[in-house]
Amino acid sequence: MPTDPVNAGVTFDAKTARSVERGYMTPEIAHQRARTLAALDLQTGDHVLDVGCGPGLLVREMAEVIGLSGQATGIDTSTAMLDLARERCGDLPQVTLRDDDLRALPTEANHFDAIACTQVLLFIEDLAAALNELARVLKPGGRIAVLETDWRGCILNTDNNALTRRMFDTWDDVAVSPNLPVRLHPLLRDAGFSDIEVEGIPIINTTYEKGNFSSGFVRGLARKCKDRGVISDTEAKTWLADFEQKDRDDAYFFCVNRYLFTAVKA
Repeated sequence: MPTDPVNAGVTFDAKTARSVERGYMTPEIAHQRARTLAALDLQTGDHVLDVGCGPGLLVREMAEVIGLSGQATGIDTSTAMLDLARERCGDLPQVTLRDDDLRALPTEANHFDAIACTQVLLFIEDLAAALNELARVLKPGGRIAVLETDWRGCILNTDNNALTRRMFDTWDDVAVSPNLPVRLHPLLRDAGFSDIEVEGIPIINTTYEKGNFSSGFVRGLARKCKDRGVISDTEAKTWLADFEQKDRDDAYFFCVNRYLFTAVKA
């Protein structure tokens, strides 16, 4: 499943999937995975589910915690992403990877001890149905961790505000819920979850260096908006050149807030 605005609404080929994988290995996203893993409090022998597993980074870490007596299932709808996940997790017999739709999981009720769902729900039209399905397959007392981003709160120091707004308006057209965190608590509650807690995980970059989250994000967003005809090649170059100049002037700034919701099935 697509997990960020740069890659939403596209078909992943092998090259694109590798590019996305590199983004998931940045320090900011590695920290996000660590917080998600800690929040789930996994135990040896647990049966766990990673919804939208992508290239398999989190599901591998989950599998390493639960050990050979456990079972880690990763689901995604992208063949290219699942290929990367199989490559990454091929040495772990406790990992199963499938092309499944989270709205109709082929799993019996009360099966999983823990579920992770990262940057997936913002693309789902019927959130109530999706959360009800996750509640169905989670054991009573099991934990769920849902991580989503308030993309409408993304902050960039740019001299091209109108162009930036046009590009983010395109993102709003792709994601059903670009600011899902503001209404996720009652959705979880209504699906039967309790003990709901939320932790903010800001991503802040003050340099435009290759290898951090924001540099890959803005380049990818410019590329996708250009490919879709939203902006011209000249506009894309102008937009990115502004960030390069900001970096040289020690004035670059990027921030977006992600929110990690944890809850227990009542």
